Amino acid sequence: MLRPKNIAASVPLALDAADRKLINRLQGGFPISPRPFADVAQALGLDEDAVIARVARLRECGALSRFGPLFQIERAGGAYCLAAMAVPQAQWERVVALVNRRIEVAHNYRREHALNMWFVLAAADPADVAVCLRAIEQETGLPVLAFPKEREYFLEMKLEV
Repeated sequence: MLRPKNIAASVPLALDAADRKLINRLQGGFPISPRPFADVAQALGLDEDAVIARVARLRECGALSRFGPLFQIERAGGAYCLAAMAVPQAQWERVVALVNRRIEVAHNYRREHALNMWFVLAAADPADVAVCLRAIEQETGLPVLAFPKEREYFLEMKLEV
């Protein structure tokens, strides 16, 4: 059973057979068509409204942490950068709020490490990555370490639920 991030660890999330089929289907891609939810629904033997409602519920409860496209921003002239910070516990909530309010921040994760905050920046222009990193440093008063991508690897991981 999956446990959404906003529910206590002792409360499991029960997924029914349709939820499982939907999650497994979404990992294989999403149709590009005038009615993609209808296409998915047809493949699963559901109706379009049911698929839309299930995706919304799975997002709300945290079973799906993300639902959306993945872009290769470099092909459009942009850039990604992995960044890390050492954030004192007493400042954690303030720094999370400051970092997460930046539209360039795509992901933000807490780690059990001296560098306990890791996030990904995505910008339309490579120069904007450096500008954003400096702004985060100024706003938080903490140094940001940048780890720009040197090369790309494709790893596909699909989890059957």
